[in-house]
Amino acid sequence: MGVTGTVLAVDAGNSKTDVAVVTAGGEVIGAARGGGFRPPAVGVTAAVDKVADAVRRAFAEAGVDSVSHVSACLANADLPVEEQQLAAALHARAWGATVDVRNDTFAILRAGVAEPRGVAVVCGAGINCVGMLPDGRTARFPALGRISGDWGGGWGLAEEALWHAARAEDGRGAPTALAATLPAHFGLPSMQALIEALHLDQLPLSRRHELAPVLFATAAAGDPVARSLVDRLAEEVVTMATVALRRLDLLTEEAPVILGGSVLAARHPLLDTGIRDLLATRAPKAVPRVVTAPPVLGAVLLGLDGVGAGAEAEARARAHYGG
Repeated sequence: MGVTGTVLAVDAGNSKTDVAVVTAGGEVIGAARGGGFRPPAVGVTAAVDKVADAVRRAFAEAGVDSVSHVSACLANADLPVEEQQLAAALHARAWGATVDVRNDTFAILRAGVAEPRGVAVVCGAGINCVGMLPDGRTARFPALGRISGDWGGGWGLAEEALWHAARAEDGRGAPTALAATLPAHFGLPSMQALIEALHLDQLPLSRRHELAPVLFATAAAGDPVARSLVDRLAEEVVTMATVALRRLDLLTEEAPVILGGSVLAARHPLLDTGIRDLLATRAPKAVPRVVTAPPVLGAVLLGLDGVGAGAEAEARARAHYGG
């Protein structure tokens, strides 16, 4: 049974997928969580199968078998052609009459604004930035790593910290406390020991993400090298935000700049202050704000936008998710 005006919202990240079935009035009537969404690793069909399992459970809870509109914010939908491929794959599942696929960064943005207007910078494992206007115009970056000009994110910070620490220990680089704090985090005595543990897979690759908080702590303790990396991340965040604001003609008017993802949501004082100080100089009318609401809320709100729901529906959905 399909219900007119209902929305299927999907927020699919690399590590988990959240889905929700929402009425046109903003009431969440079904929800489920599934596994990570990684088309580059497993292929589009297998990735969408992961989503399908969660959709099936959410539909069962809601008592429906289809909806009017599917709003999907998906990791790894970095290029328009990828969005089109994923939209076709989702449409083939016949979950809804219409399907709208966006990069998952748009979910963070919409969760943090009262209307689809503004810019968001997300810094978690990687870094990305998007902007949107109510008339449908958007600003975005490929966000494919160094090949598309990106710098930052938890993985990138960890790699930079390891590089500086390794060179400090063997004499090729400037001294830095990172040479001691990074290996100490894993209970190891030196960078040489940490390098060997990583190279020989004695430490899983996934544990590198633990080094970003160590970097911030080392910077807060006054280490110049660690501080320079935090300063550079602030520079990157503000550069992306300013370019997106300029593309949307928002530099000369008050506009929200939403900061999200695990690195920015942690509110590290040096990084937070650096971003706000730089924005005050380069985009003085920007209003920075950290969003902590779950990204699926953004997918829900984009879906409600898509079916023409009003402010009351948005307020009800925000109340459900604490956003």
